[in-house]
Amino acid sequence: MGNREDLLAGAKTCLMEKGFSRTTARDIANASGVSLAGIGYHFRSKEALMNEALVAVMREWGDDMAATLAGDIDPEATPLERFETAWDRVVESFGRLRSLWVTQFELLGLVDHQPEVREHLARGLGEARDSLAELFAGIDPAAEPERARLAGTLYQALLTGLLGQWLLDPDTAMKGRDVVAALRLITS
Repeated sequence: MGNREDLLAGAKTCLMEKGFSRTTARDIANASGVSLAGIGYHFRSKEALMNEALVAVMREWGDDMAATLAGDIDPEATPLERFETAWDRVVESFGRLRSLWVTQFELLGLVDHQPEVREHLARGLGEARDSLAELFAGIDPAAEPERARLAGTLYQALLTGLLGQWLLDPDTAMKGRDVVAALRLITS
């Protein structure tokens, strides 16, 4: 790997271990084995590097989740059964990637004080909605943009809400069967 790739790998490591705002440029330099000056040369600033690291980590989570959901979900299952299985797998990923999710909530707390963080997160909303609609509902955002927006926004709200509950109290947070039971309750 080159210095740029080493810096990105170091930033991703720091992001997962220390979070966004607690990571210093020196932490990244130490984790990557690249000088502090390399950050400015390759990324302009520590914040730009951390933003790129965050995008990369979230993309990796999406790829991991796509592979997990493409697994052995019974094609003969009902839509609600597939939904339940998918959400159980999402909740399982919370435990494996706890530090990533804590960082996501940390970033939400910074949006009023760091406009660049708000801009970065806002830019990613549309892409995230489209990805979630495609991932969970099989909706092609290019073919059905409004349907993808609606479904993706709902999945995003579910993901954020369930994740918040899980971070606070994983023992009582909803599993897939609970989400399905709640959907049945409110739609009947």
